[in-house]
Amino acid sequence: MNRLLLIVFATIVSAPVWASPSTPDPARLKLKSANVVVVDADTDRQIYAKAANEVTPIASLTKLMTAMVVLDAKQPMDDPITIDTDDIDTLKNSGSRLRMGATLSRREMLRLALMASENRAASALARYYPGGKAAAIEAMNAKATLLGLAHTHYADPTGLSPENVSTAHDLAKLVQSAAEYPLIREFTTTPRLSVDIEPTGRTVGFVNTNALVRGQSWDILMQKTGYIREAGRCVVMLVNIASRPIVIVLLDSMGRYTRFADAQRVRYWLETGDTLVFARAPHARAVKARVTTRGHRARRGPSVKTANR
Repeated sequence: MNRLLLIVFATIVSAPVWASPSTPDPARLKLKSANVVVVDADTDRQIYAKAANEVTPIASLTKLMTAMVVLDAKQPMDDPITIDTDDIDTLKNSGSRLRMGATLSRREMLRLALMASENRAASALARYYPGGKAAAIEAMNAKATLLGLAHTHYADPTGLSPENVSTAHDLAKLVQSAAEYPLIREFTTTPRLSVDIEPTGRTVGFVNTNALVRGQSWDILMQKTGYIREAGRCVVMLVNIASRPIVIVLLDSMGRYTRFADAQRVRYWLETGDTLVFARAPHARAVKARVTTRGHRARRGPSVKTANR
């Protein structure tokens, strides 16, 4: 009997706080991101939410849906895809390491769109979709409806348009659906990649836009980052915490590292029930959200060349 009691006690002590019948105190989770949801993917139980029903631009998180409809179309993954002038970003003037005429397989274009958030790759994938880019966007919105994403809308396949909008709640559903695709899981968690680009044979290196993927301390099953000025810094992840799958959605973070610091805060809170405190950032939120005539939020400020990371 004593041995049995010791085993039970050890199990209770070693279990993370959030796995117990009572969730950790939400008041102890101090996050900088404006819109947040944390979900236990096994039980679909919401563990934490903050402004999770607010409709907001989602930037490059869009590429998860782009990838889903591209894979649903079941086009040959080895087919060559070539970047052309239609793939140039004239909205945000963001740069790209894929030059005009660069040719890669559909597989490698998809990998770059997901791991490196390559806008030209995502644009080209949609352009080569059956029926072209307009058909791809239509398929993305139809898929959103099918998945029950009632507050999600897509206007382009890259996320450069601020008219691509969703909520943290909708994105938690999207993450779980996207994670059912093995290639999306693999490509979003590729730390770095070098590709030989035809017709020049030039080798170009790319790295994952999520610093947590490039580290060693996280067990990330799937993820995607995003950034445009109107959306702020965003990240969605399906991660294992204490051997359980957790969906983390963090939207509208200011500063390059805030979303990843918030992810660390979420993990620490789930594991301990306590607050993880970082040193105060040297800068403060410089702009306030405002409402556009379409009802979505936007921000004042200069355009950013590194949009949608």
